[in-house]
Amino acid sequence: MRVMVTGGAGFIGSAVVRHLVLDMGYEVLNVDALTYAGYLPSLTAVEGKPNYRFLQANICDREAMERAVGEFQPDRIMHLAAESHVDRSITGAADFIQTNIVGTFTLLEAALRFWSGLDDNAKEAFRFLHVSTDEVYGSLGADGLFTEQTPYDPSSPYSASKASSDHLATAWQRTYGLPVVVSNCSNNYGPYHFPEKLIPLTILNALAGERLPVYGKGENVRDWLYVEDHARALDLIAERGRVGETYNVGGRNERRNIDVVRKICTVLDELAPANRPREELIEFVTDRPGHDARYAIDATKLEAELGWRAKENFDTGIEKTVRWYLDNEWWWQPLRERYDGQRLGLLKSSKG
Repeated sequence: MRVMVTGGAGFIGSAVVRHLVLDMGYEVLNVDALTYAGYLPSLTAVEGKPNYRFLQANICDREAMERAVGEFQPDRIMHLAAESHVDRSITGAADFIQTNIVGTFTLLEAALRFWSGLDDNAKEAFRFLHVSTDEVYGSLGADGLFTEQTPYDPSSPYSASKASSDHLATAWQRTYGLPVVVSNCSNNYGPYHFPEKLIPLTILNALAGERLPVYGKGENVRDWLYVEDHARALDLIAERGRVGETYNVGGRNERRNIDVVRKICTVLDELAPANRPREELIEFVTDRPGHDARYAIDATKLEAELGWRAKENFDTGIEKTVRWYLDNEWWWQPLRERYDGQRLGLLKSSKG
């Protein structure tokens, strides 16, 4: 099995690459532009493996994408490359439009050109998995879950750009017959998570005795998915998902942001005691514009059709995550030195 992964030096992408190379034994080409969130130390475990290779290239570069696909001859393309942080999209939307929309279009065109030249058996076996987010669905109230039939209602430049890319991927399947499958996931967490995001930021700030910024009153709810569970799901969807279908991937672990932060504090106080409870470091800051109230995924279709189950619940997953950060300062310390422990892209009025 030959799999081309875009964005494989990112958080979710690197988990996918490690799973495909180490657990599945696939031959993997990792294509990543190494923008701010692309971090090659996340791939130390696969460096030098005979079934792994890396190409630094931008998915917006059509010539580079056509050459990569043509030379590698993948059986599958798993497309994860994206600008992915809501805060940054609010203050710098242009990169999100370029990478998430134009880049996806460029990759789809390269894939279509390659696929069109395959023989009938290879055409039948080929898959293009477009990996997206539950944020395309907008915000939920207190009840209900996102399903694959939920209408799109994106709130931020990030989620709007991902919604656009989802529609492009689906259109290339319906119009040209390219065998596309789409996945939409809930919030991921786990090892190798770039330190601007809520969970790693909270872990590392708490370790350093720095403030723990929480938007608004911390009432926003997210459905948390352990990244290694997600990686297994994506491989399964690419292997057995039906062409033209969408599969939602969620951990069934809804938590308010404030409860996530408090849980991290509790785990850290147990594993690495400090001179005072870390909850005292929590600081509420001005909420970000258009902050969706609640996300929650119904993963029934994925579970029933493909037999996937999350191995980690939030309590087991967050303890594994905290332990990983305690044990792997070599990975995160260089990243912390790039900035001052703030959420990247915050509007000035949001710094509290």
